Amino acid sequence: MKKLEHFVESIILASRWVLVVFYLGLTVALLLYAVSFSGKLVDFVSKLFILGETDTILKMLALIDAALVASLVVMVIISGYENFVSRFDNADGSEISWLGKVDAASLKIKVASTIVAISSIHLLQVFLNAQQYSDGKLMWLTIMHMAFVVSALVLAYIDKVMVSTKISKGG
Repeated sequence: MKKLEHFVESIILASRWVLVVFYLGLTVALLLYAVSFSGKLVDFVSKLFILGETDTILKMLALIDAALVASLVVMVIISGYENFVSRFDNADGSEISWLGKVDAASLKIKVASTIVAISSIHLLQVFLNAQQYSDGKLMWLTIMHMAFVVSALVLAYIDKVMVSTKISKGG
């Protein structure tokens, strides 16, 4: 019976390698998003001297938004792989130090913070074009943004409580 248990456990442990398909898929999506970003950048450069100040700001905000989304994807790929599949290491077997260590709890906080930043940029873009939106739509976009903010704050608070609980228990 113990052999069967070890066999099942080894299959379950090996199943983490299925996640590699998701991380590789996210890498391909990131590459495609980089192509999209390049198109936005070329469009911005080609119209730079004919755009008004507000349109220039909107174009720059769109580029910042894209950079934040790309950073979020990279953060998920690297920390997900490190936390659930395998550690990154050099050819000599030493760990790669510049990656930093992001555990699942801090990843949630970073993802939530990045989502709030992306939402903030989107909301700023909407406010700069407020005349194109109804009051009701502006209200709902603001409410949704505030939901992201509150969610991030709650996650940060929970993380703080969990850390202080571990410290007080000596863990």
